[in-house]
Amino acid sequence: MTDVIDGAALLNEVEAFHRRFNVFPHEAAYVAVTLWDAHAHLLDAFDSTPRLAFLSPEPGSGKSRALEVVETLVPRSMAAVDASAAALFRSVSGIDGGRPTILFDEIDTVFGPKAGENEQLRGFINAGHTRGREMYRCVGDGANQQVQGFPSYCALAVAGLGNLPDTIMTRAVIIRMRRRARNERIEQFRIRIHVREGNQLRDRLAKWAETVQEQVTDVFPELPDGVTDRPADVWEPLIAIADAAGGDWPERAREACVTLVTASKANDKGSIGIRLLTDLRDHVMVGIDRLPTVAILDRLNALDDAPWADMGGKPLDNRRLSKMLAEYMTVDNEPIASRNIKAAGSVLKGYYAADLHDAWQRYCPPPPESPLPPLPGTENLA
Repeated sequence: MTDVIDGAALLNEVEAFHRRFNVFPHEAAYVAVTLWDAHAHLLDAFDSTPRLAFLSPEPGSGKSRALEVVETLVPRSMAAVDASAAALFRSVSGIDGGRPTILFDEIDTVFGPKAGENEQLRGFINAGHTRGREMYRCVGDGANQQVQGFPSYCALAVAGLGNLPDTIMTRAVIIRMRRRARNERIEQFRIRIHVREGNQLRDRLAKWAETVQEQVTDVFPELPDGVTDRPADVWEPLIAIADAAGGDWPERAREACVTLVTASKANDKGSIGIRLLTDLRDHVMVGIDRLPTVAILDRLNALDDAPWADMGGKPLDNRRLSKMLAEYMTVDNEPIASRNIKAAGSVLKGYYAADLHDAWQRYCPPPPESPLPPLPGTENLA
């Protein structure tokens, strides 16, 4: 009879190992990273695997060290600083004998502003989030080529400066790293000593994973209120593991989920179109049912910390405003367009709040304090 492994105690040890070498920005980060380490041993129990991203605005914030510690705790770790998409395809396919956990440091060199686009790698990272997705490539020589599907489902953690493409950010647990303060102390990470210690924890995580494999397979745990859609895909595996571990981990996992999902929404400015809609609602047309285009542009271009005054070297103009808003629909499913507005004996082109209201409700985050302005003519309706 094998000894019963205390999952909660084991996760406590993994968290304590991180705390020796990493200073994360808040308690939620320690919980999320610990659960992510464990989930890498249980990929086949879930429909999706969240990406883990250590990001910071400046170097020297502990991102690479965090990735090094993760590397000691996950199965078949594969450092992939300069790996090609083709090499990753073949590795995840198990050609070398098993599926790796991919650890990509300096991810900003791949997706940063000076790196250009890297669609193959982006596609691989996105597809690998969901079990069963394959990437199709032509293999063979010359005219003797055949289409072959390469499995892409694998655990992946990255570290880098700045941000990642939105399609990756929404599939990830984001840890916003920062430089250590003078009073924050950590232990020096010694490869010859601490890799061995981490690997011992890794092996115990693997044994514990075997004991809870059936318990977490196809389980859809109760998530905190408001965590739906893509954030739910990200957090379901982590919370399922916390529930299997027991102790205070179920409660801590849900608290961490709320903290990090809320933070990601605060940092997520959405597309430029959603930013435009939100600024129109919150800053330009507050309490106004219609406004001429010239007045809208003046107000948008005067906003501080907004992109409208410098759109590729020139301010937002009526042509671009019209094109951007036409991507969204009115409540009658017609593209939002300018209409005539009578003002001071003249007729000007402008926009009506009634035409924007449906897009505001569908795409914009909740207003900071006040509710959406009512549709004109409905203010007194109960």
